[in-house]
Amino acid sequence: MKKFNIRKVLDGLTAASSSSASAQSGNKENDAIPESLQSEHFQLCKTVRHGFPHQPSSMAFDPVQKILAIGTQSGALRLFGRAGVECYCQHESEAAVIQLQFLVNEGALVSALTDDSIHLWNLRQKQPAILHTLKFSKERITFCHLPFQSKWLYVGTERGNIYIVNVESFTLSGYVIMWNKAIELSTKTHPGPVVHISDNPMDEGKLLIGYECGIVVLWDLKCKKADCRYNYDEAIHSVAWHHEGKQFICSHSDGTLTTWNVRAPAKPVQTITPHGKQSKDGKKPEPCKPILKVEYKTTRAGDPFMVLSGGLSYDTLGRRSCLTVMHGKSTTVLEMDYPIVDFLTLCETPYPNDFQEPYAVVVLLEKDLVVIDLGQIGYPVFENPYPLSIHESPVTCCEYFADCPAELIPALYSVGCRQKRQGCSKKEWPISGGNWGQGTHSYPEILVTGHADGSVKFWDASALMLQVLYKLKTAKVFERARGKEEKPSTDIVDEDPFAIQTLSWCPESRIFCVAGVSAHVIIYRFSKQEVTTEVIPLLEVRLQCELNDVGSPDGAVEQTPTLPTPGTTSSSPQESEPTPPTSTGSNSSDGPRDNVPCLKVRSTALNQSSGYQVELVVQLLWVSGEPPQPITSLAVNSAYGLVVFGNSNGLAVVDYLQKTLLLHMGTLELYSPTEPYLRQPCSPRKTQPSGDIPPVTSCMSSLSSFYSESVKKLRSSHFPGCETNEGTNTTEERCKSPTSGPTSPYNSDEERKQQRFMQKVKSKSRRFSKTVANDFAKMSRKISSPTTEHKTDMDTNNVFARSRNSSVTSIDRESREAISSFQLCDSFPRKTDPASAPGPSLWVGTSQGAVLAVSLSMPPDGDQRLQEPVGVSPCGTLVRLKGGVLTMAFLDTSGALIPRPCELWFEPNATNQDRERPKRRPPASSPANSEGQYAVVCSEKQAKVVSLPSQACVHKHNITDASFVLRAEVVQLAGGLCIVCFCANGHIMALSLPSLRPLLDVNYLPLTDMRIARTFCFSNLGQALYMNSSMEIQRITYSQETCDNLQEMLSELFTPVETPEAPNRGFFKGLFGGGAQSLDREDLFGETTAGKASSSLAQHIPGPGGMEGMKGAASGVVGDLARARIALDERGQKLGELEDRTAAMMASADSFSKHAHGIMLKYKDKKWYQL
Repeated sequence: MKKFNIRKVLDGLTAASSSSASAQSGNKENDAIPESLQSEHFQLCKTVRHGFPHQPSSMAFDPVQKILAIGTQSGALRLFGRAGVECYCQHESEAAVIQLQFLVNEGALVSALTDDSIHLWNLRQKQPAILHTLKFSKERITFCHLPFQSKWLYVGTERGNIYIVNVESFTLSGYVIMWNKAIELSTKTHPGPVVHISDNPMDEGKLLIGYECGIVVLWDLKCKKADCRYNYDEAIHSVAWHHEGKQFICSHSDGTLTTWNVRAPAKPVQTITPHGKQSKDGKKPEPCKPILKVEYKTTRAGDPFMVLSGGLSYDTLGRRSCLTVMHGKSTTVLEMDYPIVDFLTLCETPYPNDFQEPYAVVVLLEKDLVVIDLGQIGYPVFENPYPLSIHESPVTCCEYFADCPAELIPALYSVGCRQKRQGCSKKEWPISGGNWGQGTHSYPEILVTGHADGSVKFWDASALMLQVLYKLKTAKVFERARGKEEKPSTDIVDEDPFAIQTLSWCPESRIFCVAGVSAHVIIYRFSKQEVTTEVIPLLEVRLQCELNDVGSPDGAVEQTPTLPTPGTTSSSPQESEPTPPTSTGSNSSDGPRDNVPCLKVRSTALNQSSGYQVELVVQLLWVSGEPPQPITSLAVNSAYGLVVFGNSNGLAVVDYLQKTLLLHMGTLELYSPTEPYLRQPCSPRKTQPSGDIPPVTSCMSSLSSFYSESVKKLRSSHFPGCETNEGTNTTEERCKSPTSGPTSPYNSDEERKQQRFMQKVKSKSRRFSKTVANDFAKMSRKISSPTTEHKTDMDTNNVFARSRNSSVTSIDRESREAISSFQLCDSFPRKTDPASAPGPSLWVGTSQGAVLAVSLSMPPDGDQRLQEPVGVSPCGTLVRLKGGVLTMAFLDTSGALIPRPCELWFEPNATNQDRERPKRRPPASSPANSEGQYAVVCSEKQAKVVSLPSQACVHKHNITDASFVLRAEVVQLAGGLCIVCFCANGHIMALSLPSLRPLLDVNYLPLTDMRIARTFCFSNLGQALYMNSSMEIQRITYSQETCDNLQEMLSELFTPVETPEAPNRGFFKGLFGGGAQSLDREDLFGETTAGKASSSLAQHIPGPGGMEGMKGAASGVVGDLARARIALDERGQKLGELEDRTAAMMASADSFSKHAHGIMLKYKDKKWYQL
């Protein structure tokens, strides 16, 4: 049972009364600020999905519409047309898609799933919908086949039976091909599941059925019996026809290909093993791996193409998956980067009974889509226009920028086009169907993704499309380890030492800054000229957390950290000049590592092409055997020329123009000594109970109330400052400088503890060696539901007590207070006269909910800026919130957002004569800004609006109590401002500014994967996105206007295209019956002839769209087929009536002729006077 603490109650009452009083005063002060945003301006919906389909399983292609469909193991459908034409659909059952079949040029698609259901999709609407579903209840579906220009779908099952489905009504026909009738009666074993179904290209009445055991049956549909049976000892994987219908080829499990004549079922005409080693004695070649698929395509002017996957020799165990192309006497083996899932050969004609004329092969890999050009020597690949390379290296972070400068995208594209892959085919991309959307939103949008290999990609995300613009490789700055003996220099991580942790970008000045997992920061400038950098500018920083032992038994005196005064800089050896690339630290085997960075900057010259070029590299150093903590927050400001970054030890301010370190101090040193919030650190306690909850200092500290202790250990691999301590190692032991003297008589015990801690740090830091994506997956599998006890403890810990006499637990928590957010802007860092103008300042948010201000004294622009130092002076705490601070922004007194000051871009490598450095763009020049400001602060639990310079809280809103906010941003939407938040319980919320009035609260996506939490991004104008898998980006909108215009913005898949004419039969073929023979399937499979199928076999389910699905059917393929049938019936009826009238006229004419002839005979011999 918890003890009752009257002090906390009194503190709570005092805080509540003060906040209510400030809120009342704030309401009076903000009565005149209008707010245009209302709840009707918000609506949440998904827009598009980009990236490679996660876990693909099947593929289909419409040769007339030029549309490619890919199914996945999670029941998703991705459809691709020309560049920028994409569509995403999802089956409700989320069962894996085993096969896809297009109704060619009809705007419809049939999908077969592992839950034994088949679905008909209408693709004639911008958001495809299911029209019909047929659920089989007694048999498992294994293979489907839909002949060209047919409405009858053949469905093969695991039991070896074949059922026929009418795609118009999606009902079963009474015509069934039973397995026991297809095979010979003398066969004693079951032939296995159906693995292939196809009709003879020249005779639609003959159906070729392949069974897994190796039996192939040619079934006569009219006679309902087997014409021929073809037996082979090895299992069959696929079958392919020659277009003349006289031969077919089978691929087998032993790596062989057998060619059969239709009229010679006794034995195959030819048996080959494409990759088998031929024995010298003429015996059968050694067996190879199974040939999973084979396709046989003919040409008019040359040898046919035979394309197959698999079939390699078993002695090539380390070889990657290959696609083999056999053309004439040449055999080409194309190695793929990933295992092959499926492939399709694209041909000029959709008719199977004509020369195919193949021109490309689409290869679906597990993590890529490759299209091979068959028309050029060497079979080059086409350059893929889709954004399928997002997962080329796992995404570790991303940022989303909407309404960017108009010239930014062309600038990035101009330098990125030089990075295109060489050796690609010069032909146009063959998948060219569909049309782009006609949306009215044309503002530039850019997505920036950081990856595990240290690369950064810039994407054009405008108009619901995604196209890569430019790729930056940050690993080029560092030396790469060539052997195992060089790897100890990167002990903080064993794998992916260059992974991007966080990034900051100023689109106006194009200054770009990244922070890596090896505790390094790189600042880049954009240039259109190539340069060679002889020596990379380097700045090394010792950032550590030192605690003064004020309560130690030896009677040490309490020391207050000294704060720099305005106009001065903190003393450090790095300030005078840039540190040379070579490290001066020691890494001897007999002592702890000290003054050594995690990575070694390259010492040779660096050739930098046009684009982003290195301006400065900042590295955190090892301190007395303790590795640097990962960087948790980063910000850059081009107007000030400053970069700030922080971690669980403190923060550092770097002047990248002068390449000096201005400030580096612990988080506790930022507090003013006179503040009631400040607690002086005490000596560390000697033991820690095993049941205590460890401190959490990351920007998502409240995760501890949602995850189990094992998950916290996983989190510590990403935020080593938040590690779960074991045994007797306390937070103070980690924060204390190892070089400080003995603090107690138990020095030997402390040394032993320190040694154990050092080894634990190394072991725990190595856990970070796995990529971020893998860690996310582990964490998502170990999510546990919150308990009331943890929730209560966290709520108690978040309450900040004002007493200096605190418990050791709170000291532990605050001693590792991490930096969670930054904001550089012109504001009021101190309580000053309201008449004074705002000045440059740095605002720091911590993981304990504190917002601290730092005043900056900037030298005048020009040469003085490059020579005189920048003054830095901490000003203390502005406000306190529950939970870690996530974002900050500033408003003027009219409620308008104050933009951050920035510098416009200029060419840094221009000559002195051509260089014209642009002036700094002021943040705001309105009188409302000089009169005062409002600081908007959002944490994991709360949002507050504080009046400046009075620092009075005018509005406060508790966002969530049971959960916590993962991502929050202040955005512009529909001419107004709001705060948008994404919570761990899946809710997306919006609050108006400055009144913090709730506008939106939708339960959208529960947090099931930490990848979502790390990659979720909000942007202006109602846009947001996140990584829903390791390969795909899901974009959403929370704007009502965007939702209303979404139909216009989406691309169209179906376009009216005339079906090519059927091949000419020729005079002699038509005369002697040598051409293709058609089949009246309606007469054969219809209800009048075949009867009704058993209702227990399958259940028909209408589309989930209801009336919408019926409307789609009316305008889709089923409606078109029905109307065509009705038109044909009406035409036939009219022709019949015309024929009847013609026959009646002919009979009447014949009667008139006979009557006239009789009259003529009657009066033939009579004279005129006898009449």
